[in-house]
Amino acid sequence: MNIDIKSAHGLIPAIIQDSETKNVLMLGYMNEESLQKTIETQKITFYSRSKQRLWTKGEESGNFLELVDIKNDCDGDTLLIQAKPVGPTCHTGADTCWQEPNNQEYGFISKLEKTIKTRRENADSEKSYVASLFEKGINKIAQKVGEEAVEVVIEAKDNNDHLFLDESADLLFHYLILLQAKGFQLNDVINVLKGRQK
Repeated sequence: MNIDIKSAHGLIPAIIQDSETKNVLMLGYMNEESLQKTIETQKITFYSRSKQRLWTKGEESGNFLELVDIKNDCDGDTLLIQAKPVGPTCHTGADTCWQEPNNQEYGFISKLEKTIKTRRENADSEKSYVASLFEKGINKIAQKVGEEAVEVVIEAKDNNDHLFLDESADLLFHYLILLQAKGFQLNDVINVLKGRQK
């Protein structure tokens, strides 16, 4: 690791990112001693500018940040530290110092899940396809997933990639609806897959 702490007046910023969710949890500052202690103890340790001493995150609360990985930026004057939080990160009790929940997000898929939830709760079933499916009940939703799955299999055996991707999108969309109809989200399925990792 090529970090030049001395030329940065003895302190460098350390961005702390959850190693799993990739959310930014907090920003702290490190000197050479706190960086070394972080590496040795595998618990994130900062140099507290207000207390003028080393400070291991969680030393009083028990909400430690366990070290996973350290990277420096292209100039060698900022650290990106991936960590596993043990409890909330912020002293206020919030998951992050920006008062945001540290939830796993999947970009567009998470946005689509929120749209499905909104349509289910607020939309007129005569105007919204999603709302109409929820109104018809679990059997109809499950049937749609089955139909889309069969269509994906059929298109997989063909050579039309466009149709295969279209049917795959339909299957994923209806599967997300089915998950919500059963009271779940994609994250619940991913947690099951993670539990199967060897």
